[in-house]
Parts: sequence; structure tokens; C-alpha cells
Amino acid sequence: MTVRLSRAAILSIPFSLATVPAFAHHMMGGRTPSTFMEGLLSGLGHPVIGLDHLAFLLAVGVAVGVFGLNLFLPVAFIVAMALGVLLHAGGGALPGADIVVAASVLLAGGLLAWGRPLPVVAWGALFAIAGLFHGYSLGESIYGADRSALGAYLLGLVIIQSVLTVGVAVLTRRLDAKLFTLAPRVAGAAILIAGVVVLVGTL
Repeated sequence: MTVRLSRAAILSIPFSLATVPAFAHHMMGGRTPSTFMEGLLSGLGHPVIGLDHLAFLLAVGVAVGVFGLNLFLPVAFIVAMALGVLLHAGGGALPGADIVVAASVLLAGGLLAWGRPLPVVAWGALFAIAGLFHGYSLGESIYGADRSALGAYLLGLVIIQSVLTVGVAVLTRRLDAKLFTLAPRVAGAAILIAGVVVLVGTL
């Protein structure tokens, strides 16, 4: 049963990406969260409804799972993401953030489709750099909110992104031998396509 669920989870990635609304970055209908609960819900939802963020999170999970990376490696992305959110919320500037976000999805998808492992340091650097820019992008929806809503928003982001990346990594590691070599490449190709969609929309 576990293997069947794992197969379904990995092989459904392309279909999940195809049905996620691109560039949907507002859980509150475009309104800035004003309460703790609104901030929390917004944080939990944003990485899931945004095609670019969801695609990269899935890429992180698949990469960690298929290449046998430490399950704590996604922390590099999550910490950098939080810093990016705080940078945006504090009025800082990070030029070209949308382009870098799209490029990160393209790169991650391409690496997975390629199927060859990189050094752990390289994956860590990719996760950290991408995390900063993804976080800056995610900070747009919380800009101008008070500390309570901002803190809740960050909490929601950390929770959902940790669950997604580690969960996908664990599921990937439980694939049988045949799917373990095929499914990550299929997922990588789907993520690569998602990156193209995001980049075209950004340009």
C-alpha cells in the first residue's frame, strides 16, 4: 500500500503542476493579512497556490529523496526564504527577484531531468540562493502588515514548506527500483515545463 501511494504521489506531480493557478499569490483576495490567523492561513497557502513556489518545493523534495541528501538540507531553503520575506517586509530591494525565481525552477527541473547528482554543497547553495529570492517574492503579500500577522505568515510558510519538502523526499525514497530511476526524471521534466511557464509569464 505504501509503495502504491508513493507511486501515485510522485507520478501525480506533473498533473498537480498543470492544475495549479500560475502566479496566484494572494490568499486574502489581494488584501494584506491583518490578524494572526489571516497571516497564518496566508503563509500556509501561498507556497501551494503559486506555481513557481510549489514547483521549486517539489524539486527540493525530489532532489533530497532521489540523491540521498540529508533531510535537514531543505532548512537552507527555508531559512533563506524567511530572510527574503523579512527583507521585503522591511522595505529592502532585491532586483530581478521574479526572474531569478523562474530561473531557479528551470534549473532545478533541468537538474532532476538530467538525473545526475551534484555535490551536497552545490544543492545547498542552490536551495539557499533560491530561498532568498522566493522569500522576497512571497514577502509581497505581507508587506505593510503588523508584526503579529508577519510572524504568523512566516510560521505558516515554514510549516507548509517543511512538510512538503521532507514529505516528498520521504515518499521518493520509498519508490521501488524501477520508479526510483524514472519518476524523478518525469517530475523534473514537469518542473522544467512549469519553469518555462513562469518565466514566460514573468517576461
